[in-house]
Amino acid sequence: MSTRPFGARLHRAMEDRGPLCVGIDPHASLLTQWGLSDDVAGLERFALSAAEAFGPTAAAVKPQSAFFERFGSKGIAVLERTIASCRDAGAQVILDVKRGDIGSTARAYADAYLDATSPLASDCITASPFLGFGSIDPMIEVARANSAGVIVLALTSNPEGPEVQHARVGDRSVAGVMLDHLRDLNAGNDFGSFGAVVGATLESNDEDLRIAGPLLAPGVGAQGGNADSVRRIFAGALDLVLPSVSREVLGAGPDVAKLRDAVRRLSDEYRVVLSA
Repeated sequence: MSTRPFGARLHRAMEDRGPLCVGIDPHASLLTQWGLSDDVAGLERFALSAAEAFGPTAAAVKPQSAFFERFGSKGIAVLERTIASCRDAGAQVILDVKRGDIGSTARAYADAYLDATSPLASDCITASPFLGFGSIDPMIEVARANSAGVIVLALTSNPEGPEVQHARVGDRSVAGVMLDHLRDLNAGNDFGSFGAVVGATLESNDEDLRIAGPLLAPGVGAQGGNADSVRRIFAGALDLVLPSVSREVLGAGPDVAKLRDAVRRLSDEYRVVLSA
């Protein structure tokens, strides 16, 4: 287990490799596109090829757990190997699980994904704080003990999101309250270990995104987010942004060299965008 906090490791990786998080999303249509069967054998070929390509090149890699879980225990075994391969190659692994629960159950999720002794141990997980931010305290606690991180949903760009995230708590939006909690957790750090998911395709944003932690920004590339939308949404916090891409890179597969080239191209592109 590294003794350097996740935020420091991620920030260094973004400086060295460029600010890009690449998803590993082995859904059925991509397996077909790669000429692979929609079964565990196809999953293994897809995921381990992606890990071979992204682990040495991307600052962060984000496997989507659901696409592994659909194959049961054999799929989870592939996920374990994928995580280990990416981490061994130097990428920070953000396991996309979006867990949210309370008490001992939240702690069990944290132990499964963040404890360094777990076969699924990752550098960071995504989490849902919408049972109340305090409900994920066990995840924060385990993350701190293992030099790991947690990135919580805050301002997602799915059309259903605003009914919860834009609801008011006194004079603050729910999303604003979540961001305030993250600011408190990261106090005293230039780049802390606790971040927020903020969509790169939002139509507007009135929230203060200076949380001194990573802003995971899904939606760039194939989903419509671009340099202009990133600059608009994240104005004043560009140094915290970790753009997240999936289909735009995975479409270059199954050739590992082409996958790596796609990562390098987008990493260089967003290094320019986020330094402007």
